[in-house]
Amino acid sequence: MSRLSPLFERLAAEGKKALVPYIVAGDPHPNVTVAIMHALVEQGADIIELGIPFSDPMAEGPTIQLAHERALAHGTSLTNALAMVAEFRQSNSETAVVLMGYANPVNRMGFAQFADKAADAGVDGLLTVDLPPEEAEALNVELKRVNIDNIFLLAPTTTDERIAKVAALASGYLYAVSLKGVTGAGNLDLASVKSQMERIQKHTDLPVTVGFGIKDAESAAAIAPLCEGVVVGSALVDRILNDLGEDVNGADIQQIARAVTMIGEMRNAID
Repeated sequence: MSRLSPLFERLAAEGKKALVPYIVAGDPHPNVTVAIMHALVEQGADIIELGIPFSDPMAEGPTIQLAHERALAHGTSLTNALAMVAEFRQSNSETAVVLMGYANPVNRMGFAQFADKAADAGVDGLLTVDLPPEEAEALNVELKRVNIDNIFLLAPTTTDERIAKVAALASGYLYAVSLKGVTGAGNLDLASVKSQMERIQKHTDLPVTVGFGIKDAESAAAIAPLCEGVVVGSALVDRILNDLGEDVNGADIQQIARAVTMIGEMRNAID
């Protein structure tokens, strides 16, 4: 079993919601990714979604697209990202880590090899943005073999029939996209999110996190009552870049901590 199910069970018993920051491995520099992960935990993160750099991140808006480009410019690969998780695990065996990315790097490594390496590194879940459930069975088999959860996105436009199909394959949690469009786009429509949650919950008992459009403590607090977890990506990636800069290569702990204080603000807001 991964760390995800026990985490959501504990949070539910405590009346709390998961806080799930997303960063891209290697952005703004590979040398600071692990330090940023630890700083996020210090600020109250429950799950870290670590983006796998990819040349065509089609679900992402400009902020995260540029983060992928910066990471790739530093040569960050799936193998490097797994090494970062393993380094993080040297001093943190509790916080859940989910890899989030696109099918191509996992396909190239091979499903079985990826599953083994991810399990050895301490990965808890995989969210493959562009892998539909019809093509996920072979990967699902390998992930189950090593107790890594297979997490899927659900869009506002996902039909009830497809929600049921996705939920039957998924484990750990489901990631509900709150907006039509790419990451970082638009403003939250709470009524629409509430309706989406009601449709999803008819088909599954899995926890549901909500992401896309959550920019600050206020929007996190507004979303939290509707779901089991709140995901923040673009706003965090932007803040880290602004505070550390593109040329950072080994920022001190205090500087990194200041760059992720918005996570602490969100933690306080949703609690």
